[in-house]
Amino acid sequence: MPNGHTKSSRHAVRAGWVDVQKGVRQVAQSVKRIQGSLRRAEREIEADARKRIRKLHNEARAQLAVLRARERAANRILKRLSTAAGGSWTDLKRAADRALNDARRIADSTIERFRGAVSG
Repeated sequence: MPNGHTKSSRHAVRAGWVDVQKGVRQVAQSVKRIQGSLRRAEREIEADARKRIRKLHNEARAQLAVLRARERAANRILKRLSTAAGGSWTDLKRAADRALNDARRIADSTIERFRGAVSG
């Protein structure tokens, strides 16, 4: 043995080297699995976010339709009352305020619902 290494020590080194290589391959496979899982999770999160956005958009559209209907009703009431009031602007203002307060209340609750949905 000229260099002091025995056949069994070379086998032990080789076996150790093979074990290290196997461990490195296993780590690489784990990294690939983690990356794949992250990509899948990201796609699922994005799909869920798109669904939530569509749902919120549809709800907002429906609430806007309700508010527009309230606005049209308030305008009709205002026209009728201005004709019927014959100068009694106090009654006219009270009726308009009631209609507008109702519409504002609906708008405010809608905004709060959407803020809550977006933040939580």
